[in-house]
Formats: sequence, C-alpha cells, structure tokens
Amino acid sequence: MMAFSGWWQMVAAVLNAVLLFHGVSFAQTTTGYSFMHQATTAPTVSYYDYIIVGGGTAGCPLAATLSQKSSVLLLERGGSPYGNTNITNLAAFGAALSDLSPTSPSQRFVSTDGVVNARARVLGGGSCLNAGFYSRADSGYVKLSGWDAGLVNESYRWVEKVVAFQPPVKQWQTAVRDGLVEAGIRPYNGFTYDHLYGTKIGGTIFDKNGRRHTAADLLRYAKPSGLTVLLHAPVHRILFTNRESSKPKAHGVVFTDANGFSHRAYLKRGSSNEIIVSSGALGSPQLLMLSGIGPRKQLKAHDITVVLDQPMVGLGMSDNPMNAIFIPSPQPVEVSLIQVVGITHNGTYIESASGENFAGGARTQDYGMFSPQIGQLSTVPPKQRTQEAINKAVEAMKALPQSAFVGGFILEKIMGPISTGHIELTSRSPNDNPRVTFNYFKDPRDLQRCVDGIKIIEKVIESKAFSSFRFDSLPIVALLNMTASSPVNLLPKHANASRSLEQFCKDTVMTIWHYHGGCQVARVVDRDYKVIGVDALRVIDGSTFRNSPGTNPQATVMMLGRYMGVKLLRERVAANGAE
Repeated sequence: MMAFSGWWQMVAAVLNAVLLFHGVSFAQTTTGYSFMHQATTAPTVSYYDYIIVGGGTAGCPLAATLSQKSSVLLLERGGSPYGNTNITNLAAFGAALSDLSPTSPSQRFVSTDGVVNARARVLGGGSCLNAGFYSRADSGYVKLSGWDAGLVNESYRWVEKVVAFQPPVKQWQTAVRDGLVEAGIRPYNGFTYDHLYGTKIGGTIFDKNGRRHTAADLLRYAKPSGLTVLLHAPVHRILFTNRESSKPKAHGVVFTDANGFSHRAYLKRGSSNEIIVSSGALGSPQLLMLSGIGPRKQLKAHDITVVLDQPMVGLGMSDNPMNAIFIPSPQPVEVSLIQVVGITHNGTYIESASGENFAGGARTQDYGMFSPQIGQLSTVPPKQRTQEAINKAVEAMKALPQSAFVGGFILEKIMGPISTGHIELTSRSPNDNPRVTFNYFKDPRDLQRCVDGIKIIEKVIESKAFSSFRFDSLPIVALLNMTASSPVNLLPKHANASRSLEQFCKDTVMTIWHYHGGCQVARVVDRDYKVIGVDALRVIDGSTFRNSPGTNPQATVMMLGRYMGVKLLRERVAANGAE
C-alpha cells in the first residue's frame, strides 16, 4: 500500500472525479419532439395563452400540463438533451460540466464564497446534469407550503410513471446502508420514494439500462398541437402594460435566437392568460430584475427602468452545503450513484457514491467542474493559475495509478439551510451569471449540523458492515487530512482541519447543486406563485423555496410543475364557465 504522504495527491484527483460522478450520466436517446424547434425558426411576433420562460425541471411538466387545454410557448435558453453525447454517454460524463463553451448544457459559476457550482442550460434543466436521486418532500414540508396533499401525491405519481425507478443496490451501497443502521440511523425503511426518518433506498431517474430520464421526457405528456418549444431562446425581458389597471400587467416577452435576432411573444386576450417564469434559482430573480422588478438601487445601477421597486427579489439565496470524506478501498467497488440515504433527526442527510474509475473507464483528461481545466486549483494563487499550471495538474492526474481510483465517498448535506445570501446583476444580458453569495455556515446552527453529519459518517466508516471497504492502517484522521488537502474549492486551507470538525466543514464545503431562493413565497410571490404587485405573472420553480425539499429537490420541483399546471387548468375551466 502507498505511504500516507502520497495519498492526498491521489485523493485530489479522486475527489475531482468522484464529485463529478455525482453529476452526469446517460440520457434518453430519442431525437426530440415534433413541437420542438430552434428559435431561429420563430416568427418575429407570436401570440399564446401561456408563455413559460425556462424549460427546466419545473418548466417542462408545467408546459406539458397546460398544453392540454391552451396554447403554450416554452422558451429554453439552452439546447436539447437528446443526441448530446456529453449527456447521453456514460463514458463522457463530466464533459458537460467542464465544457465552458457558450452552448454547453452546464454553465459554470463560482459563488463569492469560493465554491464552484453549475447552472443548467439545457431542456430538462438540472435533471440532465445531476446524480439522479429521486426522493419526495416530507409531509410537513407539503403542509407548510399550503399545497393540497391529494393533488401533490397525484402529481408525484404522474412524474414517477416516466422518470423514476428503483436502483440496483450492490456491495458498496449495501455496506453504507447497513453501516448507517449500525450507526443508529434507524429504522431501515427499505426502498421508498417517501421522506422517512431512518435509512432508506431512494429512487433514481436512471432506468435498468443505465439511461437517464429527465424532466424533458415529461413533455411526452404534452398535446403537440398545444405546445411550441423553442431552443436557444434566451429571454431578455418581460414586457408590461398599465392600460387595464393601476398595477403593471405582464403581456409579452422579448427573446433572441442563436443568430442574435430579436423576437416578441405576446399573450392572447383572456383573463386567464399569463407569463410564467421557471428559470431556476439564478435565472428567475435575474429575469425579474432585468425586466424592472427588483431593488431600485440595483436596477438604476444597470440603467433598467423600474417597473416595481421590490427589494426582496434576489434575497434569501441558499445552497445546501455538502461535505464529503473519501475512503480508499482495498478491494474494487461497483460504480454507483446516490442510492441510499440516512435521514437523521439532527438535520443532516448522509449519502454515498462509489466507483473503481470515476472517469468512466476512460481515464480521460477531463475531470469536470472540479478539474484543473476550469481553474479549480485551490493550492495555487489566482494569478498563478496559468494554462501551464493547469496543464501540469492535468498531466499529474493522468499519471496517477489505478489504485487512486478505487473507493468512494460518503457525504453529508444539511437540511434547510438556515444561512442565506443574495444575488446581484453583473450585466443586462440574461446569458451572464449574476454575482451569487450563499454565506455557507454563516449561521452556527448550520455548522453544528455539518459537524454532526461528519460524526455520523465516521461511525459508518468504522462500522462492522463497512469494514471490508476500508484500510485498517488509515484512521479517520488520515481520511480527513486527505480530503482537507484536496482542491475541492477555492478556499484557503488550514492545518488543523482534521483536528477541528468545524474547520473541516468550512475548509471542504462544496455544493450539492441544491441552491434555491431569490423569489420566495410571501416575499416575492404569493401562495399561488403570483408575483406580488403585478398582474399576469407567476414564478414557479425552486427560486420560490425557503428550504430545499427533502433530501434532494428534483422530485418536488417536477411535482410542482405538474401540480401548478393542474391548478391553472382548473382555474381556466372555472373562469371560462363563469364567462
């Protein structure tokens, strides 16, 4: 076995690949839909009952539902996931996350906290890039949200018929599962989509053949004659009028196509017709501000006409911090995504992933969004992050022995979180990332939850059930040191990280891509997701959340799209009957 002094270098590469494996895999291989077109084919002016901005995790099920009884335009700034080898090929996973081209399905951003993150730019949204774990929100979350429990369950089932599956649980995941139970995370609840305290096997959006099923697949429910999907169609602003009431009323949008030509889409006449923003936690507050709804001072700084001074837009931004411990294994382990979760009473969730070669068997030069190719070199000062330094780091990773890629990691994510931040515009372009601050661990209760989670991970690693997957000669402190020495973020490192779990949490914080907020309920939108202070405009996506639902949010975001689509159709039928 290698000496301890050499392990941290290997772990740096392993964590790059491991955490990347949490991100991308197979996709559907269908070519698309008859109603899906490039925005270059769009007329200069068009009219619809509903205009949905953002074809992501919420936008796709929402559009499919509304198309049953109305005309719907779905505008997606990215391209199609179908036929994109960076998404469809397991051997190429990671290529999407490290692809920095303008047409990449993943748009990288680095928060002011120094954590590298990714923002989806593809039809299907984050469900095209994530680890695929599918788990519902708990009943308390549903109740606090004011949702109808019966319709929520119906909407989850509607989603699950297309995208959710039971994963195959093999040796590594079984050891983590049994280790969690041995560590006291009880009861064992078996396989379930439900959010239950204890240890369980959750769902996955990967089918038995290893193909990813995304929110874009929910468009198969759509009525083709009622839906138009335009790709590469970034919306620059929402148009408002004051002619019919004292409040501004949304009545159209301006979007551009891949050639830079401008198009306008307007709402048809009708009291039920609306514009719905489903652009995600970054995109939705960003678009509201670009359209003149936001903090007056910030809008004026970018020469944006103020439609509504709304200081709460862009506030309440949160990202669930994730911290992981890598465990080198003395024996080969299966390649697995997140399948098992320990749901604790202290506000932390424990998950795991594994694989003998996290580069998909290719040992390619590409390690995704944590790779040196995108400047993720925390031990190198920013001014020294030259292409030469990056190339050297890439070569060093390629030279690592195969043994560096045997093992897996166990992670903890805290619920909530309690700590919040904000976003600010950087330009008037919808394609530019806003400046994002999450304030990880600003609230000491979040930090304590992280510490509690790491302690549970330690118990799992030291459990009898997990014993065959760890070296006896590598104590917990050595594993913590290896992880803390790895370039998992852009934050400075501290020598005492393994001695202080608080410092370990701060030094090794990463994203699990569950950021939310910016257009929160009761602050920016009401309980029906209508934007407060304007008419004919709603926001329906994760930007409205105060807390991330369940252990992983994608199931609930897809459910919300369906749920609100059904509610809007019911309102439409009632209004037409009254008229």
